[in-house]
Amino acid sequence: MLSAETTPGAARTLRLAMELAGRHRRDVEPEHLLLALVQDESRAANIITRHALTLAVIESRLFANGDCATGAAGSPTAPELSERTHKVLHEAQQFAAAPGGYVEVATEHLLWGLTKVESPARVLLLEFQLDSDAVTARAAEQTGVSTAPLPTEVLLSIPTAVSSGLNDAYRIIDAAANRAREGVRVMEDFARFSLNDSHLTERLKQWRHRFAETLREVSDSQLLHARDTQHDVGTEIHTPFEATRHTILDVVRAACKRVQEALRTLEEYGKILDPALGERLGRLRYESYTLEKALLVTHSARDRLHDRDLYLLVTEDLCHHGSGPAIRGALDGGVSIIQIREKSLPDRQLLEHARRVRDWTRETGALFIMNDRPDLAVLCDADGVHVGQDELTVHDARRIVGPNKLVGVSTHTIEQARQAVFDGADYIGVGPVFPSQTKCFEQFPGLEFVRQVASEIALPAFAIGGINSENVEQVLAAGSTRVAVSSAICGDAVPDEVARRMLDCIQSVVTRRGDAATRRHEES
Repeated sequence: MLSAETTPGAARTLRLAMELAGRHRRDVEPEHLLLALVQDESRAANIITRHALTLAVIESRLFANGDCATGAAGSPTAPELSERTHKVLHEAQQFAAAPGGYVEVATEHLLWGLTKVESPARVLLLEFQLDSDAVTARAAEQTGVSTAPLPTEVLLSIPTAVSSGLNDAYRIIDAAANRAREGVRVMEDFARFSLNDSHLTERLKQWRHRFAETLREVSDSQLLHARDTQHDVGTEIHTPFEATRHTILDVVRAACKRVQEALRTLEEYGKILDPALGERLGRLRYESYTLEKALLVTHSARDRLHDRDLYLLVTEDLCHHGSGPAIRGALDGGVSIIQIREKSLPDRQLLEHARRVRDWTRETGALFIMNDRPDLAVLCDADGVHVGQDELTVHDARRIVGPNKLVGVSTHTIEQARQAVFDGADYIGVGPVFPSQTKCFEQFPGLEFVRQVASEIALPAFAIGGINSENVEQVLAAGSTRVAVSSAICGDAVPDEVARRMLDCIQSVVTRRGDAATRRHEES
């Protein structure tokens, strides 16, 4: 398990961690190691409890579902060490072998390793002020052995070239870190003030804090001493593009690229200080690509679906006079998105029907969406495809329809809605809100789900499920501004009149909200 020798206490801890993991899961995670350290009477346990981190707190915070709780039943399996646990053990071994350290890996070294590797266990330790410095100090108090370098009368001189190169690396890292911090703040402000998207704002804030935590491994003092803005030749070099921003989107795109370029610089030069630092910065860089995509897709989708508030899903069996009259009547009444949902038609008939609907929607400027069939969406030149949670993923549907068509996805929980944002969906269906004739569900997320999405997600969202003229105002009162209906329009003898009434209701509510927001802004 470890290439170095371990003390009896450390060996007991590792065996106990494997036993705890084997009760409920395959891999030994840092959380199991932390739990094992506290359960064993060791120097690490004393350090942990001195910081008021108890066994009960660890179990409630890291094993809330009961996994690995003390006394859990079940036959142990033969678990393997997770990648993160391997890193913890490697850090422990490095600490034990440091100048002035131990030859054997002890429990305090395992605890020190837990403070160095990203995991829920590390987050909890830091919350209780147990970082690597605190563990080092507590261990020295207990053992009387310090890891500080021994005093010597021999003075070593660093060659000028090496010292200068390291100073240059710190200077580069300082400048790149500042660029990344500035750029991500621009992205966060866009999510917060332009998109009004609390979900993306929170994710960007979390990324910013993880970035700051990663850079804490680099000495602030060394960065500040290496900084030399007065003699930075780059401050006087500018391009015409830098001074030109025509739209808010230009600002955001430039900020995203600035962050990613800065992270690449940090990743490469960070390797000089610590290869693991470069690796962590690389992971943050890849996360920034996903955040960029979420921001820009949300903005683009809102533009493409602007003023498209009423979405009709058409199934032949639900139509009073057949799907053709229902669709044409709905289009006359102002419906701006049509989706055909025919599960029983053979593919050839379905494609013929789709092409007819494509012609009708193109004449009126409405969007046409195929349900579940990205292949047929391409063949009939639909505007997009809609998939459910059990059908193709957004990623796979996108591979078929390409980058320019809309991809919508049904969501039934706030977690699914949040994931859809990062999957690259152009819009989401939110529901079912009420029981309907088209689908059967055991549970209904209802209006509370509508409220959750409206409060935190700016990606276009259509409330769906059993919505009609009688209950649409409840949906709008919950915060939705877009609704999708089926039998409420298709099943009526005069679909155009129903569509007009529902659109008038939606637009009236949206207008009142806009007026109220304007008044609040003026009063403030």
